[in-house]
Amino acid sequence: MELDSKSLIEVRLEASAGSAAALAIRQDAGLWVGEWGGGRLQVRRPAVVAERDGLVCIVRGSPRSAEGGDTRPVEFWLDLFARRGAAFIGEISGRFAIAFVDTRRNAVTLFNDRFDTEPWCYAQEGGALALSDRANGVPVRQRSVSAQAVFNYLYFHVIPSPNTIFKEVARLLPASRLEWQGGALQLTRYWTPRFDERGSMSLEQAKTRFLDIVRTSVEQEYAGEGTGAFLSGGTDSSTVSGMLCQVSGKPAKTYSIGFDAQGYDEMEYARIAARHFKTDHHEYYVTPDDLIDGIPKVARSYDQPFGNSSAVPAWICASRAREDGITKLLAGDGGDELFGGNARYAMQRIFSWYNTIPSLLRSAVVEPLSTLPGMKRIPLVRKGVSYVEQASIPMPDRLEIYNLLIRLGMDKVFTPGFLKAIDVHGPGQLQRATWAEVGEASLVNHMLAFDWKYTLADNDLPKVVGTTRLAGLDVGFPLLSYELLDFSLGLPTEWKLKGLKLRWMFKEALRGFLPDEIITKKKHGFGLPFGVWAIKHPGLRQLATDALASFATRGVMPEGFLREVLDKRLPEHPGYYGEMVWIVLALEHWLQAHAPDWRFEGA
Repeated sequence: MELDSKSLIEVRLEASAGSAAALAIRQDAGLWVGEWGGGRLQVRRPAVVAERDGLVCIVRGSPRSAEGGDTRPVEFWLDLFARRGAAFIGEISGRFAIAFVDTRRNAVTLFNDRFDTEPWCYAQEGGALALSDRANGVPVRQRSVSAQAVFNYLYFHVIPSPNTIFKEVARLLPASRLEWQGGALQLTRYWTPRFDERGSMSLEQAKTRFLDIVRTSVEQEYAGEGTGAFLSGGTDSSTVSGMLCQVSGKPAKTYSIGFDAQGYDEMEYARIAARHFKTDHHEYYVTPDDLIDGIPKVARSYDQPFGNSSAVPAWICASRAREDGITKLLAGDGGDELFGGNARYAMQRIFSWYNTIPSLLRSAVVEPLSTLPGMKRIPLVRKGVSYVEQASIPMPDRLEIYNLLIRLGMDKVFTPGFLKAIDVHGPGQLQRATWAEVGEASLVNHMLAFDWKYTLADNDLPKVVGTTRLAGLDVGFPLLSYELLDFSLGLPTEWKLKGLKLRWMFKEALRGFLPDEIITKKKHGFGLPFGVWAIKHPGLRQLATDALASFATRGVMPEGFLREVLDKRLPEHPGYYGEMVWIVLALEHWLQAHAPDWRFEGA
């Protein structure tokens, strides 16, 4: 079977293998090829391989010794696993995916890190186990697009693990271990977050400790002269950029993307941070023509459909850095999710206050009043009715009340046949299972842990890892170091969200380090004015028109709905409906590249 051109790793083990034959591994530059009686493997750099006595270790990423904090070579992990078995996972941190293939027993053990920054995809086929770093690279004889996965993508704009776009292929959940031998597969979560909300440090101690960990984390990710940083102008990227200047002892090279569209550009904040830290700053303004080139290239580069619209600007930014000689970029992802920086945390706290009203009063007075005819037509009362309706929905379901598909109406968005074939409640079941894993924790910490899966592992990290890889760069996430994660687990909840003040301790610790304008600014990021541009730019509109017309033939969405979105709804509300156009556009370009003949046959 041909190795997928973008896959780093392919392994296949047969359950029906007879007595193990001697392992033969040959290496040619950056490629390892191995064969034995029960299987075969192919591995490309930057993944690396070591073997001893028939035990093969495959490593991606940069695993670190939890004790010393330094990156260790692949032979270190091979020896550690040989001595300690699966228990070795307690001595590892960092960004990693590790496989151990025991060719003597024809068995495999996989691990990934707590945020799944280096995924494992796998499938069982006729008793065999096949695995790869990419869903479309798993060496199975058949991969078929799942209608449920298409729905999940349109719901989430990504496909959350453990599912992939293919019926036959799964993705390992974060912080998991997979063990397989003789056709028997076992999955285990080796780590789930446990919060200690009492706190054991004073505020001053916590602030000092926080700054020390951040500096050490940046230092660990620093890779010499070729290291730069994304700089959006927010607190996270500004913190990483400033620390990089300190660690390197020279002005760090920083890279920002801007948009010439009202309400979308925050380049001035990036400039404030760059001036404050005296970075070697580089700016680029994305144009609609950049998107015409970038959308197909980025959409098709992923192993499955991926609809985060900031992926294209991130790729453009990384590409500019690569042209400038940068080999590794540091990203600020994680600060919001570890320390309480997203506005929805404050919003959900407001809704949670509703539960402090005695249940008898809620059921006997408040809720009956909110359902009286005409109440929603009274302006001031309407807000109260909406509050009661939303506050009455349990978490995490309440987080999805503004979901695009729910607001538009499933029966309008999808063809009747497609709607009958999928489980519209599937996404909610996935989310509730994740929510339940956390156990006892405050509302804020529950939301943080929830976001480690759905915002980071399934969305933001694949965006950055995928786009930097496409640009030919490595990437580091200093604010997601295990040390900083463990530190955040022990902070009092009120230090994360103090009243309705987001990231209170985080910002207090950075006063005097960051400019005040950065600390007080509202979060924005690499928002993309796609909808605004798609109305005005003929080339971009044609790209969208062609993609939606092509997708209309696949039996998922009615042609009339897609035409209405593009011709009527998009001009009326470009920001809102631009998101719908984007996710369909990205999906269609992925399908054209990877499953051009796919069509839902039950439409």
